[in-house]
Amino acid sequence: MKTHLRYKTSGIISTILLLAIATASVFAQVNLASPTLVPQKFSFRVRTITAGINLKNTKDTAPLQSAIDLLLRAKQKFESAGYEVQTIRIETQPLPEYLGSKSREAALADLKILDDLVIAKGALLNIGPVITDDRTDSDFPAWATRLVKETKNINFSVTVASEKGIHAKTAMTAAEAIVALSKSTEGGEGNFRFTTSANCLPNTPFFPAGFHQGPPSLGIGLETPNLLKEAFTGAHSIDEAKANLKKTLEAAFAPIERMGTEIARTEKLDYSGIDVSPAPGKDASIGAAIETLSHVPFGNPSTLMACAAITDVLKNLNIKRCGYSGLMLPVLEDPVLATRAAEKRFTVRELLLYSTVCGTGLDAVPLPGDSSPESLAALITDVAALSTKLNRKPLSARLFPIPGKKAGDIAKFANPFLTDSIVMGID
Repeated sequence: MKTHLRYKTSGIISTILLLAIATASVFAQVNLASPTLVPQKFSFRVRTITAGINLKNTKDTAPLQSAIDLLLRAKQKFESAGYEVQTIRIETQPLPEYLGSKSREAALADLKILDDLVIAKGALLNIGPVITDDRTDSDFPAWATRLVKETKNINFSVTVASEKGIHAKTAMTAAEAIVALSKSTEGGEGNFRFTTSANCLPNTPFFPAGFHQGPPSLGIGLETPNLLKEAFTGAHSIDEAKANLKKTLEAAFAPIERMGTEIARTEKLDYSGIDVSPAPGKDASIGAAIETLSHVPFGNPSTLMACAAITDVLKNLNIKRCGYSGLMLPVLEDPVLATRAAEKRFTVRELLLYSTVCGTGLDAVPLPGDSSPESLAALITDVAALSTKLNRKPLSARLFPIPGKKAGDIAKFANPFLTDSIVMGID
């Protein structure tokens, strides 16, 4: 595979853009658990250790407290083995299953107590899909806004596709909530904790799409783009790169799997597995890994091929997998993807195309602040349609309209998990 000529000639400009975007974000105090930093022994991180629990009602704090305690023990074991553990997380069954006769509005006070519990221990909480059927819910946008403003670490979602097909009414309700969250939170960052889910599987370790089902469980999510980049470096063909990647990932994941299985056995939990999705970070770019394989900037021809090759490997690892276990392309969480967006090398439509061979759909996509609910709902139903037609492939749409910004503007964020980025056009 030879380096693309345009890639060489644009190298200096791309590097400047990349450095500008990667360093511009302010690492300020934010309303969520900050990653824990320990001496780095490995070239990848444990992004999350996630426990799944069942609540009897919104006042049922005992399972939550027990989950926090066991996660802190699990975190200590991983860190003692030299792994950096960024977060611990807890997910419940879908909120409607334990609301009982209580209204969502009345449950807010209880949810704030649950939020306080997880904040005190540096954990994150997901209350699962708040709407699971297909219906118009005019009260939901205001409720979602209150939930985000009155809590700090609670994540949630709505279901926009299931075995019953596309939930078009819920998609519109979700779009209205996205607009409301955008307008009511600084920089539109309230949408960081909310997503629309299409056929997403239970016991997914990653948020905000995660939710629990079944006996109490334990799952693990990893940040591994640097492993991908290492595996692809020096490969002379796609086949060689794929073989290197499979060998590299299985060698890295095997000890994680052994520890996870043993912890689950000791704590009397079901072991869900590892979500092998290579979740990116500011110093672990999936965009850079893909470019190492394709030898062209992300968005150029060969990007789809590279995405498909990586997904092939992820789906065939000899590891117990859970969740998405596919390729994540969150524009606002990856400085290389943000840079390529600024260079206009890909659009939202290309991201939809990549979703056919990747794992998450439209994730953390910055959009104009004046995006209408109708236009957002159209994107959401496109993702839902892809999920439905691709044999119920788990996908989601986490969209970020940026208040006061139009396509082409630069959006800056205080949230340390988000990278500054150009606002992408919705059309």
